[in-house]
Amino acid sequence: MKGLRQALQTESPLQIAGTINAYNAMLAKRAGFKAIYLSGAGVANADFGLPDLGMTNLTNIAEQVSRITSACDLPLLVDMDTGWGNAFNIERTIKTLIKCGAAAGHIEDQVQAKRCGHRPKKEIVSTEEMCDRLKAALDARNDENFIIMARTDALAIEGLDKTIERIQQYVHTGADMIFFEGATDIKQYQALTKVCKIPVLANITEFGVTPLFTRDELKDAGVKLILYPLSAFRAMSDAAIKVYDTIRQQGTQASLLPMMQTREQLYDVLGYHAYEEKLDELFAKGKAT
Repeated sequence: MKGLRQALQTESPLQIAGTINAYNAMLAKRAGFKAIYLSGAGVANADFGLPDLGMTNLTNIAEQVSRITSACDLPLLVDMDTGWGNAFNIERTIKTLIKCGAAAGHIEDQVQAKRCGHRPKKEIVSTEEMCDRLKAALDARNDENFIIMARTDALAIEGLDKTIERIQQYVHTGADMIFFEGATDIKQYQALTKVCKIPVLANITEFGVTPLFTRDELKDAGVKLILYPLSAFRAMSDAAIKVYDTIRQQGTQASLLPMMQTREQLYDVLGYHAYEEKLDELFAKGKAT
């Protein structure tokens, strides 16, 4: 399993594709991405039909992590919300993610009853409490290649200056990278990267408070990692709506074929024919004996 630092050495800024399942991860790799991401919101939405309000848990995430890392060897960054509890829970979270093959995880400074990072009325814990979360995560790390990323949602609550002060404390505590959530102006990234000694991630999610800054704009602002957490999932969901509506209205899916992945394209991604050839070989051996 490749590490996130290694991927960052091959591409800067490192574009990280959101993949809600193993098949998405395989598609992202074929598209040329060097790193992938599992969103907590994606698991809640797609697997459980729930909103992103911290209602999923470590077991839910770990199962999907295992599926993805079994199918794809790209480094996987995992959303671990607030760590799912106290220091002991955070310790278990880190060790579980490492065991499941994740390359990195980000832990945030929202309160336990968290909200989506692009929604109003978020609440954050004190800098000291977040540093305690980071210490618990760092102490639990039993693989030095595993990246612990500190996410802050403080910008919308405390403003830029105080948020940068928070981040500096997170860096001092030992965070490997920073997830700077909810930026509304490219200058905010510039201000942070000028003083932050570790790589900064920009979350470029659609329909939120952060404009869809381009890779070149973010590179010029000093950003080292760019995350697209749910882009494919949103496109897939919109396509599913169109498919269901069309079949109900027209009584056939014939008009939808041009927008569909073909059976052969699916088989090519999965390596289906190689599995069939193996079956043929096994059956041939059985008949021979």
